[in-house]
Amino acid sequence: MNSHAYTVEVGTQTVQLPLVTLSTELTLALLITVDMGVSFIDRAGSELADLLRPHDIDVVATVATMGIPVAAAVTRHLGLDQYVVLHKTPKIHLANAVSEPVRSITTASEQRLLFDRARIVAVAGRRVALVDDVVSTGASTGAALRLLRGIGADVVAIGTLVTEASLWRTSLGEDANKVRALGQIPVFRPDGRGGLVEDWHG
Repeated sequence: MNSHAYTVEVGTQTVQLPLVTLSTELTLALLITVDMGVSFIDRAGSELADLLRPHDIDVVATVATMGIPVAAAVTRHLGLDQYVVLHKTPKIHLANAVSEPVRSITTASEQRLLFDRARIVAVAGRRVALVDDVVSTGASTGAALRLLRGIGADVVAIGTLVTEASLWRTSLGEDANKVRALGQIPVFRPDGRGGLVEDWHG
């Protein structure tokens, strides 16, 4: 294995993901959607839309920031026009937002997902696909599911470019069955000899 990158199949595309050390015990392969280029995201969005189409989606939801390019492409390929965003950064239009606490594997402290109350009408009572770049521990996905269901959305599918290891299966419980992914990546642990080994549990 290249000590600086990991090769993964994302649908029909092969990409090299940079390896970034989070701690002495954990290294991650990072899929940075905003750095992947328009053609990669367009094809991945088309292929993910194909996986989600049987679920008769009304609207796509995503978590900022890395999920936004994916959601835009999936929405377009599903023939829809609108998608909604759950934000992690407070903005002026989110002063009275619906919120849900979340802790991500790549952030040091607890954050809050924020959803614009003016957009509730876009998801309430509708069939929603929650789309993101990566489903990892399931923490962000679980928080997004709680928020969306709390405002009346019927989340019928979860779409992602890749799943990471398998902790998300336990974290999401029965909702793990809703996940549709184009690829899978492990996390990485030190092998005791200066290298890394793949950890598919997490």
